[in-house]
Formats: sequence, structure tokens, C-alpha cells
Amino acid sequence: MDRRFFLKSSAYGLAGLTMVDRPVGHILANQRRPLAVGIVGFGSRGSGIASIIRTVPGIALHAYSDILENQLQLAGRQFTEAKAYPDYRKLLENPAIEAVIIALPEHLHYPAAVAALQAGKHVYLEKTMVHTMEEAEQLVQTAARYPKQVLQIGHQYRYYQLYHRVLEVIREGFIGDVTQYECQYHRNSDWRRPVSDPKLERQINWRMYKEYSGGLMTELCAHQVDILNWFNGSPPASVVAIGGIDYWKDGRETYDNIRAIYAYPNGVKASVSSILSNAYNGYSIRILGSKGTIVVQRTKALAYPEQVKAHLTTVDGVTGATAESWGQGKPMELKFSNQDGQNRDPTAYALMDFVSCIGEGRKPFSNVETGKDTARAVLLANKAAEQGTMQYLI
Repeated sequence: MDRRFFLKSSAYGLAGLTMVDRPVGHILANQRRPLAVGIVGFGSRGSGIASIIRTVPGIALHAYSDILENQLQLAGRQFTEAKAYPDYRKLLENPAIEAVIIALPEHLHYPAAVAALQAGKHVYLEKTMVHTMEEAEQLVQTAARYPKQVLQIGHQYRYYQLYHRVLEVIREGFIGDVTQYECQYHRNSDWRRPVSDPKLERQINWRMYKEYSGGLMTELCAHQVDILNWFNGSPPASVVAIGGIDYWKDGRETYDNIRAIYAYPNGVKASVSSILSNAYNGYSIRILGSKGTIVVQRTKALAYPEQVKAHLTTVDGVTGATAESWGQGKPMELKFSNQDGQNRDPTAYALMDFVSCIGEGRKPFSNVETGKDTARAVLLANKAAEQGTMQYLI
């Protein structure tokens, strides 16, 4: 691999980013006032988003909702400027709320999103978009009836310029032909949250129960599957998977480990795994090209050129030079710049573009159609593991 290609790529900076996809995550310069939003679901994700909102221009938290009294009390102490609603339907009736961020357990995503659209609100809906295959199609149809309202899905890494940088390098051919991806989202924990009252077990640890969640595939792997769909330009064609409850045998129903292999229409194969018994390398995407490899980590990406050693061979009396890979060369970090030159959480840039989409009346980069494709892909991976059969998406 020619090192100069990587050095040239690293020098492109922000100007090259717009070549991959349109710019995302900017705030309208003429925006007169912050967008008034309410958060539906104030658990760890909802409260985290509320904290991010405080740092993002153009958006302001006016209300929040949760059915658990202790979470409402905690929110009240931290966000005194916002109004509490034990019932999110009452929040939706407030005409001052222009948009809602839905961070409820997965099984409530669809009914809450439909109710918000019907109430005339713009919607930022956390991933995975829905809990069932049927809901995926139904939400696409429902959203089509409200064309003036923005429905953005919370796959925030689409708005993080690191991934735009990586895709640009792939499209420029610097790592050759890409036919394989290896993705992992590994942790070493039981993934549980403390429960003060046993009666609240299923409400608080809803990720452990199939009635409420798809487990590791929908809660963690969906991030990387969404990137795979984006980079390959389509949803996968098929998936096989295997999983189980083999380490944390504590009454949970969703897997504590799963491994899936996706096949894309362009011939690309992608492995996706998530386990809860080992955190080595944690979050990682390895992109394997014929001339090099890109390893994407949380906040950076490293490019490893293939070391190729030339040697002479003789076939049928004809001597010629051939090349053989002998491993990876010295890694080079891909440089990138975020939209505002700051190092914000990827969700901040997703929210910034949510505001811009509302102001400009345009479709989000992470929208109901891309959300549907990712939801179907991870839900069918679970089905493939449960049934022991290959599942077909297209």
C-alpha cells in the first residue's frame, strides 16, 4: 500500500467530507429561537440526551415524562426549567412543545411515535426504531401521512464525521476492494440496573425480556448494522446467526451473546457480534480491503496498509514477479473534523441536524426508511438465531 495515499487522504480535512454525503449537523444561521422539545422516557438514555441538549445551540428542553416517580424526581432536581408529566400523552397535548424525543423502552417506540405524529409534533425516535417487523412497515406508512413533520431515527453515528471520513477513504480506493467487515460490541458486565423494588424488575431491566426488547442485537449491534447498511448502500440480503444465554444465567430471556453474519447484495459479508463476558477491544469495526484495513474505534480510525513482499516465480518456464501479503504495516490515523470544529458527543450533532431538518423542511439522513432497514436486519438476526435458519431480507 502506498503510504502517500493515506497521507494525502489525511490532508483533505473538512472540505473533503461533503464529497461523501451532504453536510449534516449544522444549525440554521437565521434561527430566531430554540426549538422547544419534550423528552418521553427519562431513564439513562433520556436523561443523557437532556444533558446533551444543554450544550447544543438551537434546542431547549421544556418538558419530560416518565412513569417512574423516582426518575421524575431526579429530573426535577436536575432540570428545573422543564415541566414534568407522568403521562406522556399530556405532554403531547401541550401546544408549546414543538418536537419530542422518544427514549422509551423499545416495545413502546411505535405507539409513542404514532401518537406524537398525530399530535402534530416533530419526532426524534431512539433506535432501534421499532420492536417488530410489522411495526417497521406500519411506521413508514404512518410517517407518509405527515409529510410536514420530521421523523428522525436515533442512529447518531451517521452524524459523526469520523464515519464520513472512513467512507471517503473507502470510496477513494485507498484500501482496495472491500468485501469483508468484522464488527463487535463487547462488554464484560451483566448489563443489569439496580432495582430497589422487585416489582419494578421488568420495568427497569426491560432489556432482559423479549416482550420489551430485542436484547443485544437491537440495543447495541443496531448501531453498527446501520453503518453497514449505509456504507453498502442497501440493507443486507440475508442473515444467519447463533446466540444463547451461556454466562449470565440469571433468569433473563434475551441473549448474553450473539454472532450474526450478513450477506449484502454487492457480495460483501459482515460479521456482527455482541457478548457480555469479555470487553477486549469493546466497540470496533474492522473494514478489510485488498490493499489495507481500517479499524474504527469509538473516537478514531486507524488505517493499516498491507505489507506486500514481491518475489520471483517461474511457471512453465516463464519467470515473473508476484506479490504476497505479509501482514499489516504501520497504522496511520485518519484525520477528521466535526461540523463545528468541536469534539461533541455524536448525539449532539444528530440533534443539531434534527433542528436544521425542521427549519429547512428536509428529510433527515437517518430517517424512517433507513431506520426500517436497520430494524428489520437486527430483528431477523434474532429470528435466525432462535430458529437456526437463514433469514432473507430482500
